[in-house]
Amino acid sequence: MAIRLATPNDLPALCALLDQLFAQEAEFCPDRAAQTRGLAAIIADPRVGEILVAVENGRVQAMVNLLYTVSTALGARVALLEDMVVDTEARGGGLGSALLEAAIAHAEQRGCGRITLLTDGDNQAAQRFYRRHGFQSSSMLPMRRAL
Repeated sequence: MAIRLATPNDLPALCALLDQLFAQEAEFCPDRAAQTRGLAAIIADPRVGEILVAVENGRVQAMVNLLYTVSTALGARVALLEDMVVDTEARGGGLGSALLEAAIAHAEQRGCGRITLLTDGDNQAAQRFYRRHGFQSSSMLPMRRAL
């Protein structure tokens, strides 16, 4: 297994993984055109973010996005971890843990002082997974407004 940055050639595989992720999330639905635009924008500009992929047997098996901004509270760059997904057929073998640890190390190398993520409130398995990797619940409440 190798972990590397995504390239434009990975877009079809990344969209397929997002189809799996969004099928289980309450707030999102798969939309290939929208996902392709978003993924391409991240890949094209590393200042916006970076996508790490886990490749096994020549096939992208997992992905995670790191999106970057600056925290005024920390006075430093921070990352928003999004779209962490392992192909359903590749789960249970430690691939997700390896990818998440690589993403954490990558964010640290990029000078990030914090990683924040969102997960569905009823997704207990994901919450246990992230807690095992040092993430903690926050008292901050996420709020959204569509524009």
